[in-house]
Order: sequence, then C-alpha cells, then structure tokens
Amino acid sequence: MTVDLADADLYTSESRFTMWQEYVRADAKVWSDPGLSPSGFWSVFSHRDVSSVLSPKAPFTSEYGMMIGFDAEHTDSSGGRMLVVSEGDWHTTLKRLVGPFLSRLRAPELRSVLHREVRDIIDRLRSRDSTDIALGIGPRLPAAIVCEVIGVPLSEREHLIELTNHAFGGEDSSFDKMSPAEAHTEILFYFHELIERRRRRPGSDLVSALLEDGRLSTEDVLVNCDNVLIGGNETTRHSITGAFHIFQAFPGTLDALHADPELAGPAVEEMVRWTSPAAHVLRVATEDCEIGGQRILKGQPVVAWLSAANRDERLFPEPHRFVPDRAPNRHLGFGNGPHHCLGAALARLELQALIQELASEARGVELAGDVRWMRSNLVQGYSSLKVSMDWR
Repeated sequence: MTVDLADADLYTSESRFTMWQEYVRADAKVWSDPGLSPSGFWSVFSHRDVSSVLSPKAPFTSEYGMMIGFDAEHTDSSGGRMLVVSEGDWHTTLKRLVGPFLSRLRAPELRSVLHREVRDIIDRLRSRDSTDIALGIGPRLPAAIVCEVIGVPLSEREHLIELTNHAFGGEDSSFDKMSPAEAHTEILFYFHELIERRRRRPGSDLVSALLEDGRLSTEDVLVNCDNVLIGGNETTRHSITGAFHIFQAFPGTLDALHADPELAGPAVEEMVRWTSPAAHVLRVATEDCEIGGQRILKGQPVVAWLSAANRDERLFPEPHRFVPDRAPNRHLGFGNGPHHCLGAALARLELQALIQELASEARGVELAGDVRWMRSNLVQGYSSLKVSMDWR
C-alpha cells in the first residue's frame, strides 16, 4: 500500500512530525501512486538522501518543475526561463542578474527599510492585547524587503502585500476574498504594468536591471519577478511567524537572546531548521540512477522533503527541541546545491533584526488561540498564530 504524500490534509497537524520521523529512521523511499500528482512520485526524507538528490552532481533537474504535480510529461510552463526551474548557462545568467539584489552587498541599501518595518512591527504588537502573527505580522517584513528589491513604490506596497497573502495563503478559508489563482493573476497583471513603467523610466531596482540586460523578454522579466516575490515572501514569513511560536513553546529564549546578543546568529539558523517553511522541492531524474539503494528511472520525479531532513536525529540530536546555540547546524532550510536559496542572506538579516529587537523589548510570548497550520504540501506554515506579548 502506498500513501499519497501530495495530500495537503497530512500537513495540517503536528502528527506529520511523527510520520516524518518514522520515514527518516527507516531511510524510507516512498512511492506515491498517481493521484493529486498525475504520474506519481518518489519521496526521500533523510538528510543524507535529500542532500544526495539536491547535490550539484546528482542526475536530476528542476526544469520540469520544482513542486509536486510536475514531472517530465506535465511540465511547468516557466521551466527553463524562471530562476528556480532553470539549469545550466541560463540559470547561471539569471543568478548573476538577480543575485546582487538579494545578497549581503545589498544590505546597507535595505537597512533603513528593515529597521523601519521592524519598528512598525513592534509598535503594532504593543498597540494590541493580542495579535494574529500569521496574518498581521509574518508577511510584513519580507514583503517590504521584496517590494524594495523589485522596485514597488511605497504607495502600492500594502496592495501587493494583501494580494500576496491571498495568493500564497494555502487552501484556507481565512483567505477568502479571492481565490489564490485570482490573486496570483492580479500580481502578474501588476508586474506587467510595473515592467512597462520601468521600461519608460528605469530605476535602480531589479525590474530595471533585468530589462537593461537585454537578454530577457518581458515574459522572462515577469516570471522572474514573480519568482523573487514568492521566494522572498513565502518562506521568511513563516519563519518569522514560527519565531513567535518558538518563543511561546520554549520559554526563556527571549531572555537568553537578551542576555547574549551574539546568540542571535546561531538562533536564526536554528529557527530556519525548526520551522523549515519550504516543505519540499521536486526534481526529475535525467537518467536511471539510485538513491540510497532505491532504483529511480529516467523521467521519474523525486520529492526531497526538506522539513523531514531538518529533523533527522542523526544530525540534530533532540530534533524537536529549539536549541539556539545548536552547533553544528547543517540544516537544509535554504536548500542545497546549485539551487540554494539566493535570498538566504536577506532572510537571515530580516530574522536577526526582528528577534534582536523583540529580545530587547519582550520577555515572552503566550498563545491567545489555537495554532493552526496551513493546508499545504509545499509550505510548512501557519494559517493562524494568535499571541499576546509579555513586555519588559
């Protein structure tokens, strides 16, 4: 009997951690028959197997698509054009164009935006008895940074943040003003308008740089801006929300960070491991091969469960505990290999700036409602995390 690991209902409770632990301990390779995914797929879970699939020399490609539902016969229309689903020379070209806008070199230009948004988050938290972090706080900081990178004017950012919430909020009723597909279409329309504006009046932003290069069509610029928006928002927002969950679940963490500011760096790495917002990535075999003794045929999709690998107790003793100074911490929260997350440096800066400010002003976090997980097989995230703050 096989299990359809594409079923989003499997990921709406913490029982998924037990499922993953069993698979990791068994070094399991699980086949899911065609169902929600048209051709079926293999899944791997252990840190070793996931790292093998994602390694630079592995015989796998992302060009058919990078999430459950895509395969060699059912391909992503952006394959070979969008950064996250391209390989070879074009992937290198896109990394060189996009990378500088998401690197630490960009940090000084973004620092004023970062500090303004962090201060705004603290003020929002202080102004209310309780706050739903997943809805009101988590999305704000990464969206503001991504909007700055792409070149979205300040007056239009709230609108784009709201659209982002709807487009990438999972299949949850709390995002019911429009369907995710409708919201995503609105985002693409917005980007198309922004591209035309930047074509007439260039700036120092990513859209302008992609247009100036001359090798990208309007459609190429569009899909890669969409890639940066999704990548920059979808993971970091849930790590930020998860940070508040951590502060609630592991009392004393904020005091430890307050007492030792140097702890913030390793604590961010542990937050990315513990929250693991990118639940999986998919690759398609480019030749017959083996992963941990399991035969994989050319053209078969393999899903690497990052969130399971990040709780592999062989690398992370007591994997369900948050250990702020955990070392070594070879988590795969930002992926591995040629598709390692280009925005990892900015995500780290955002998380570090927020937790340092929180540690200086708050002692603890208490739940003010049930923790509700998103109904999604792609993003391990929160649909609701309502909390109250204990201020210093």
